[in-house]
Amino acid sequence: MKRSDHFLSNLRSLMILLHLNASCCAALFVILLIALAAVAQETRPRRTTTAANPADSPERQARDRQIAIQFAPVLYQGLGSHPRSDYVTNFDYDGDWKGDNNWKNVDNKRYPLRAYVYFSVSETSTHYFVHYAFFHPRDYKGGLVKSTLLETLLREGIKHAGGDPTGGLADDVALSHENDLEGCLVVAEKSGEDPAGATVQFVETLAHNRYLKYRPAGAGETIQMKGQRPLLFIEPKGHGVYAYTGDGAQLKDSINGTLVYSYTGQAEDPDATDSRSVGYDLIPIYTTLWKNAQSGENDTYGESLDYKVFSVLIRNLKGEDSTVERQIGTLGSAFRGSVGFKNKARPPWAWFDQMEKDRPRGEWFFDPAAVIARHFNLGKSFSSAYIYNPYLNVSSY
Repeated sequence: MKRSDHFLSNLRSLMILLHLNASCCAALFVILLIALAAVAQETRPRRTTTAANPADSPERQARDRQIAIQFAPVLYQGLGSHPRSDYVTNFDYDGDWKGDNNWKNVDNKRYPLRAYVYFSVSETSTHYFVHYAFFHPRDYKGGLVKSTLLETLLREGIKHAGGDPTGGLADDVALSHENDLEGCLVVAEKSGEDPAGATVQFVETLAHNRYLKYRPAGAGETIQMKGQRPLLFIEPKGHGVYAYTGDGAQLKDSINGTLVYSYTGQAEDPDATDSRSVGYDLIPIYTTLWKNAQSGENDTYGESLDYKVFSVLIRNLKGEDSTVERQIGTLGSAFRGSVGFKNKARPPWAWFDQMEKDRPRGEWFFDPAAVIARHFNLGKSFSSAYIYNPYLNVSSY
């Protein structure tokens, strides 16, 4: 038997052993077949200018928090076979910003998994756009042994191919991995300057590289609300975020029940109470995850990406709209993780929809107004011109 035939025979046997689905098999075959004849080439993006926050003032930060509190979602967190891995918490729950010790430390009860949710705010003249991000120390779907074997095959194939020959298909292949961050985008129509008068019109959630689209009422998929707070379900193990329904199909994998997280301004520890209700506090993305991403690869981030330039629409103090370009540069783009699939969890500016891979990476975070206008086919009454976007140096206040 030829060496290549022997290799492919072993590869097919391994795929059967791992019970890989069609998507995984397709990605793995393409990568490894090309890798047989390719020479590995390593490229490393260079650091360029990063976006500056236009509102470092305590007053603006207080307003951002006020807006985020107004629409802070209620989270129904499913609990799987390892409940502590399903607790919503902060990245540095263990006292450091190292990404590659979070899997291990989640088992250590010396580190309480207090309830925190990350947030970010931008504004147009007509709407607030609030991202919320939910961190878990582990994504433990699929089993660790299978995940490690599959990750090794994909990584070595891409290395020898000198890049990903599947056009990004390999990005969608993942089982267990260290760190996990998924989230949602809440869009509220303004009524004056007080966010208490605003009304939520659209909610999008992130579930395994898909943006799911909801409205509180009307056509299409709907989402339940508690006042102006969306009700969300976070699945156990993989932590995809969906509109909460509470039906048997949604809760079938929550073998240890659910925890209900609500904003209270207090970061409570689920292990310190017998209650199934947990209060959470909010943490700004800008001063935490974003700040640590500015240096590219570091203890927190195992990969980086050059985001180059973003073009967005802005509105000046005279009410005039214009398109501007903002240099973003190289940022940390994947959390450092060494267990299972390496460096697989992503910050909000690296999230994407696998059905929209032609769109610029980070668009959902950097330019949410344009994304919502496109997703919901909105007219001119919905402004996509920013008066405040701290990540693109926009402030018309």
